[in-house]
Amino acid sequence: MVRAAASQFNSGRVEIRRVPFVREREHLTEVLEEANETRGIIVYTLVLPDVKEHLEKEAAKLGIPTVDIMGPILKTMGKVFPEPPHLKPGLVYKLDEEYYRKVEAIEFAVRYDDGKDSRGILWADVVIIGVSRTSKTPLCMYLAHRGIKAANVPLVPEVKPPEELFQIPPWRIVGLTINSAQLAKIRQERLKNLGLKGRADYVNPGRIQTELKYAEEIMKQLKCPIVQISSKAVEETAGEIMQIIKKG
Repeated sequence: MVRAAASQFNSGRVEIRRVPFVREREHLTEVLEEANETRGIIVYTLVLPDVKEHLEKEAAKLGIPTVDIMGPILKTMGKVFPEPPHLKPGLVYKLDEEYYRKVEAIEFAVRYDDGKDSRGILWADVVIIGVSRTSKTPLCMYLAHRGIKAANVPLVPEVKPPEELFQIPPWRIVGLTINSAQLAKIRQERLKNLGLKGRADYVNPGRIQTELKYAEEIMKQLKCPIVQISSKAVEETAGEIMQIIKKG
């Protein structure tokens, strides 16, 4: 409907950001912030009265235009059907809820990959931390295909960890560690594939030791579980992470 409406205005080119499965007020915070920053319009199909009311109230404060698609339809149908609407979100997806959960988790993993947006830390089912080349991204995608919303944050000595890491329970964070010699080998192979020479600081043994020590110190501060990934397949490591999530 948004695309059809946009086509009536000049080129009709608009950027649409889809946010599925909004069921709590807190989920609207990021949406409102992004709409405010980009001078956007919020078109919604919310059915929960309190969430809908909260959106309208906060959007009005920020001067963000809103369009309620579902409301008028429910109101009209209510005049025909004898029973009131259930007002339960996601009923149309009930038969295939697992599929849509996976889609949402995959979108989440891509959006909050490699610490691009630290706000994702607060909404993730699990946050994976570790130095570069410890399979953080592949692990997040593997978990996403199982419906788990995973974000990942690289740990670099010169960069202070995001404050959000210290605002969530330790069991929602998993630290990855690896044998320094194996990490050096992985990084050398990475440089080779990129056509770069191996003299970079990236593969320097001293630098690698410094990074691993720094990461270990951060993990101790966070008091989070640590998984040793040396010589392990992504599937094996993911299995350990899923066990940690279940225990949490």
